[in-house]
Amino acid sequence: MDPQDPERARLRDEIITAAMPLGAHVARRYAGRGVELEDLTQVAAVGVVLAVDRFDPQHGATFLGFAVPTVMGEVKRYFRDSTWAVRVPRRTKELQQQLAKVIPELAQRLEREPRAREIAEHMGVDLLEVTQALIARNSHTASSLDAMLTMTEDSSGYSPADTLGDLDAGYALMEDSLTAGPLLAALPARERSILVMRYGQDKTQSEIAKILGISQMQVSRILTKVLGELRAQCLQAA
Repeated sequence: MDPQDPERARLRDEIITAAMPLGAHVARRYAGRGVELEDLTQVAAVGVVLAVDRFDPQHGATFLGFAVPTVMGEVKRYFRDSTWAVRVPRRTKELQQQLAKVIPELAQRLEREPRAREIAEHMGVDLLEVTQALIARNSHTASSLDAMLTMTEDSSGYSPADTLGDLDAGYALMEDSLTAGPLLAALPARERSILVMRYGQDKTQSEIAKILGISQMQVSRILTKVLGELRAQCLQAA
């Protein structure tokens, strides 16, 4: 049918109207996840319009078989891109969504909560990426500072805002991290690797020595030398 034919526009509107209940049904499936149902319904409605405009019967699929994944994809995209309390990289969002399935599977197999390294190995991704995705799980929603916390028998209750105003010891740790970060990045690859294995992966000096093909004494000397130099550089930068 000619795109300029008024009959085509009328039929399109009729199909979209008839398919809107499908969009509402999909929206209800995703209700209760921190987004108002009305907002989800509007997003699903956009998916319905896209499904109608993109559907091609010559490809063999039924309209319903094409429309459902199209609408669901639009709703999922909304959750991925628009419902985070803070800005999170797209790659991290995608990994965070995969964790919802991976973690329960590993927990059932291991009979305990899986560690970040075990999750990374299972997914075949870098440990740092998994760590960032785990942290990002706390960035999806934000709690109000005025929300009242659980009250006890001897307390009238309080909000997070009531706890603000004191000095946070974490600031000093953050300042130290900002100072040490560039210094660690400037280390030779082997020395940085030894630090990561010793303090990031909790390996013993003997284990590190075996991995690198050197003696345990050499590892000890390297650690002593590197830590001394970093300490001196940090004191100069303070």
